[in-house]
Amino acid sequence: MATVVDAPRFEHHRDALGIGEPRPRLSWRVRSAPSGWRQTAYRIDIVRNGNIHSYEVESAEQILVPWPASPLRSREAATVRVAVRGTNGAWSAPSDPATVEVGLLAPADWVARPVGATWNEDPDSDERRPSIVRRDFEARAGLVRARLYATAHGLYEAEINGERVGDDTLSPGWTVYGERLRYYTYDVTGLVRPGQNAIGAWLGDGWYRGRLGWRGGFRNLYGYDLSFLGQLELTYADGTREVVATDPSWRAAPSPIIRTGIYDGEDHDAREEQPGWSRAGFDDSAWEVVSVRHRDPATLVAPTAPPVRRTQDVAPVAVLTSPSGRHILDFGQNLVGRVRIRATGEAGASVSLRTAEVLQDGELYTRPLREARSTDTYTLAGRPDGEEWEPRFTFHGFRYVEVSGWPGDLDAAAGDGSIVARVIHTDLERTGWFESSDPLLNRLHDNVVWGMRGNVVDIPTDCPQRDERVGWTGDIQVFGPTASYLFDVSGMLSGWLRDVAIEQLPDGTVPWYVPVIPAHQMWTPLRPGAAWGDVATLLPWTLYERFADLGVLDAQFDSARRWVDLVERLSGPSRRWDTGFQLGDWLDPAAPPEDPADARTDRYLVATAYFARSTRIVARMAEALGLAAETERYDALADEVAAAFAAAYVHDDGTMTSDAQTAYALALRFDLIPDENGRAAAATRLAELVRKAGNRIATGFVGTPLVTDALSDSGHTETAYDLLMERECPSWLYQVTMGATTVWERWDSLLPDGTVNPGTMTSFNHYALGAVADWMHRVVAGLAPAEPGYRRIRFAPRPGGGLTSAAARHLTPYGEAAISWRLDGRDLHVDAVVPVGAEAVLQLNGRDDETLPPGTHTRTTTLPR
Repeated sequence: MATVVDAPRFEHHRDALGIGEPRPRLSWRVRSAPSGWRQTAYRIDIVRNGNIHSYEVESAEQILVPWPASPLRSREAATVRVAVRGTNGAWSAPSDPATVEVGLLAPADWVARPVGATWNEDPDSDERRPSIVRRDFEARAGLVRARLYATAHGLYEAEINGERVGDDTLSPGWTVYGERLRYYTYDVTGLVRPGQNAIGAWLGDGWYRGRLGWRGGFRNLYGYDLSFLGQLELTYADGTREVVATDPSWRAAPSPIIRTGIYDGEDHDAREEQPGWSRAGFDDSAWEVVSVRHRDPATLVAPTAPPVRRTQDVAPVAVLTSPSGRHILDFGQNLVGRVRIRATGEAGASVSLRTAEVLQDGELYTRPLREARSTDTYTLAGRPDGEEWEPRFTFHGFRYVEVSGWPGDLDAAAGDGSIVARVIHTDLERTGWFESSDPLLNRLHDNVVWGMRGNVVDIPTDCPQRDERVGWTGDIQVFGPTASYLFDVSGMLSGWLRDVAIEQLPDGTVPWYVPVIPAHQMWTPLRPGAAWGDVATLLPWTLYERFADLGVLDAQFDSARRWVDLVERLSGPSRRWDTGFQLGDWLDPAAPPEDPADARTDRYLVATAYFARSTRIVARMAEALGLAAETERYDALADEVAAAFAAAYVHDDGTMTSDAQTAYALALRFDLIPDENGRAAAATRLAELVRKAGNRIATGFVGTPLVTDALSDSGHTETAYDLLMERECPSWLYQVTMGATTVWERWDSLLPDGTVNPGTMTSFNHYALGAVADWMHRVVAGLAPAEPGYRRIRFAPRPGGGLTSAAARHLTPYGEAAISWRLDGRDLHVDAVVPVGAEAVLQLNGRDDETLPPGTHTRTTTLPR
């Protein structure tokens, strides 16, 4: 078998156009190789400016290896191939080429300035109508390359000669705008023609100046203006470059979008459209001269992840008529996106689309949306050949859409593609799959996937539907391992962690959510909180474990250390964090609907446990980075905190001061019980509590990701399965039996009688409680990393729960790893796949551990009775 190498990848980019790293690290996968083959060296061939440079390195590394050449310059492109040598001494053929192109790296590269309409910058005006901006330009013959570098104060979509630029949406996304405003690079060579051309952009409020926050929220939180910043660079065969940049020569006019907002939806009046406005020769003499605003070019940054895109269209599965006579489309799946329509009707007629996640008593139920209007309206222009529209600058979380004013037969429109839901989210690469012999468990896993898709709309959010949708740090802290299996989140989350570090206060406090809404003091003053603030330590470590990226540890180590140092000061000599406000085991199912922090587990027990865990992780981060003094310091501190925890919260017999599932799960998983007998007693008590509760869940956001592992790690795997497979409320499968298609915020967001939980926080799309999927991947199916980046894989399936089969596949940095098992009586049949460049340890009951080389392996063992 020949050794075949896939084209290299640059950093964590799926598309390496306009990246911000001048020395991008390289990774590659060896698709196939002879039996017993191992990489011993690699050769990187780089073509720059027509010259080939080769770099040969004696190394077995193939993940995020250093860029071997001099740094790339702004705008520079390079083509890279990789060849590898194995233990047989033979070199592979070079890989297919991959091209990388750098964006604008230095502030001096930018000449563009933000431009927009004057009426969009008045702080005393309630005028929210967005604008469109444009200008004509001329291109000479001999054009060989055209790049548009674009961003906005607000959201934008650019056009050249009437054609949409790119396929992204909701760009430039949400970052800490004052420090980091993301820009995107587009190859528009095919859109520019010799002679006269035109460029323009649509603008929308977005997160920059639109309404943000609950209890009514606030506008203009990052600025008053609505502005486009674009720099079109034209490169000719003779080497010259011309720049068409946003400047005072641009002109602005009112958009046919009457209003638009993230929470409230979009109103579009097609009668106000100006056909041809982004084409050459359009008469813009009646348009106003733009107002030019300021943006420090040093704050413009290239993306580290794919943009938000439309990734799927979903057709309605039913057209319902409510008791009040309203027409409601059921899309059969709770999803995140917006509705695209095609309609023919009279000018001035309006179609209204109101969305919600659930029905109650047959009617659209919008109370869980709180003050999010979540309605889109399209006023027809009356075109005889029909009209097509979808909102540009908003998104909704919904399964149901109430349609008013539809011009024609709604049943026919739902069946012929005239109305579809368009799913949008950050266009992450899918990397993980799971299935089992139980359809309900498979549906639960599907719900976790759909929930994640809906909550990675540029940032990792809590929920996608109500007047919130912010980057709650605790949610992604607990869900990070699951997210890292299901999708390649390496670039997205490492970029978001940069914003975490920026928003972190000088004393080390990590905000509850990032980016911080500037008017946060109205509801959530910035103060330290366990589990939420610990995202600064635990999420970077998760990314390192799953993607072998030392760079994220290096970038985030100071942030992580400052968080632990803060908690050390707060705890004082006692080493117990037992003061201040805490969310604790948020949304424990026993908590009252209006007091979700009132959990069965002492919130200060939770805080001290997380203090111990984060301190230990900072020590491991320091060790990985080669920081010996810091490793010793934080290991010693972690020992002190662990001892303080045990003294304060663990009785001599292994029971705990909070006799609750979350307390035991924390103590066991964070290794906070000092002796083996105590650990065994604690595990036994945890299993007793689960059985005593009828196998119904009794954990909130903190305990849920830990409780099944705490059981299976300590010999109570069947009890963990009992918890997972329970169908009565509260449980994971209760949600499935109630028709859930995403994971809920509350275990009982929908009550057994079919009514919606009365709590003001009742989302039907929250991923936090879906963190159990990580246990399903690692323990039920049996696929886990044993070394960072899956360089060594652990296959350790633990059948149970009445399952007769299960399987998992994961696209690791080295290639696809997979395991499937099936039971035939007591005989366990296992098939495992190890990618080239990795190895695996197979751990099966009744067999000694076995090391597996790359390839496909089949084993059978008889399980003990």
